[in-house]
Order: sequence, then structure tokens, then C-alpha cells
Amino acid sequence: MHFVIMGCGRVGAMLASHLDSAGHSVAVIDANPDAFRRLDPEFSGRRVTGVGFDRDSLTQAGIEDAYAFAAVSSGDNSNIIAARVAREVFGVEHVVARIYDPRRAEVFQRLGITTVATVLWTADQIVRRMLPMGGSTEFLDASGRIALTALPAPAAWIGRPLTELIDDTETRVAFITRLGKGMIPDDRTVIQEQDLIHFVAAKKDVSVIERRITKGPLGQHS
Repeated sequence: MHFVIMGCGRVGAMLASHLDSAGHSVAVIDANPDAFRRLDPEFSGRRVTGVGFDRDSLTQAGIEDAYAFAAVSSGDNSNIIAARVAREVFGVEHVVARIYDPRRAEVFQRLGITTVATVLWTADQIVRRMLPMGGSTEFLDASGRIALTALPAPAAWIGRPLTELIDDTETRVAFITRLGKGMIPDDRTVIQEQDLIHFVAAKKDVSVIERRITKGPLGQHS
């Protein structure tokens, strides 16, 4: 899969190096060519000098083939503009924008752009929102048998009661991350767009549970 990252500061360089080392194709865009020095010496991806919301720069970075795009420069406005161009002009489905003002997060979420506030940001949070299935083991018990895993809510579950997902997939949900904040669900919780579902399961069963959730509600199966 191909990933495009706008901004090669500490966050962008860390994210690009992480994805590159995992074997993915990566392109990084930054207006300052010196910024690429922050990349891991072993980084094998593309370095594009330019503005992250400029169409020519995005095209040079391979945005037309990108599975996901992350805007993690130092400017909120630049990140949102770039994220919207990636989503609305090039049709990239998985788009994440870093912001400094968490009060604006909900507005951007309504535009269909996942936003991660700086004070809550970690590279792992962004990776989970970019990779398919998104399954990311957050914790293993001492025996290595029990895992706490995170999975972005699939589109088929949006608007459905969480209890339906739990019953259909026999999943034990520990908590949900919504708009960058953790919440403990109850019987009235309805799954929303961009929710990150954290579930507990035997490590050997994680991939099976992920597939069950991704298939959507049982009533929609053919």
C-alpha cells in the first residue's frame, strides 16, 4: 500500500519511518528540503519538496495511488486544506489531519476528516486510522495470550447500537475513543463515524473478531 504524508517535522518523520520500516510505500512532502534530514537513514520512500496542498506536489507524491494521506505539518489551516484536497479532489478515503486546536476537531470530523489533536497525538493513533482493518494490539498480558486491540468502526456499523455489535460478533468492548477522548460505553451507546473500538480477546482470536466486525451486522449478510 502507498501512503502520502504532508509535513516532515518530528511527527511526520516518525510516521513516515514507521510505515516505511513496516514495508509500505511512502512519500513525504515538505516545503523545506532540509526537513527530510529527520527521516530515518534507512528510509526508502519518496521525498517531495513542495506545498502539501498543491496538486502538482501531491501528484508527484503519488496521491492518485494512495491508500491513505496524513497532514501533520505545523499549521492547522494547511493541514485541513491539504486533507480536504486529498479527500475531495483525489478521492483518498483514509485521511488524517493533525490539529493544534482541539476545539475545532468536531467541525472537521463532520467534513469526513479524522483529526488528531496535538496534545492527544501518538504515532500509533494515526497508524491505526490509516491501515486497513486498523487492528493494533495495544496491550498483551504477561502470558501474551490476552490482547487489548483497537479497530476503527466500519461504515456498516455507523448509527447502530454498540450492543448489537457485541451480540452479533461476541466481542468484549472495553472502551471507545471518540474525538480523541476515551469513553466507557453503556447500553445506550450508538456507534459513530470515526469511533475507535477497543476490544479484549484471546490473541489467537483477534483476527477472527476483526473479520466478524468488518462484515457488518448479521442482518445485512446475504
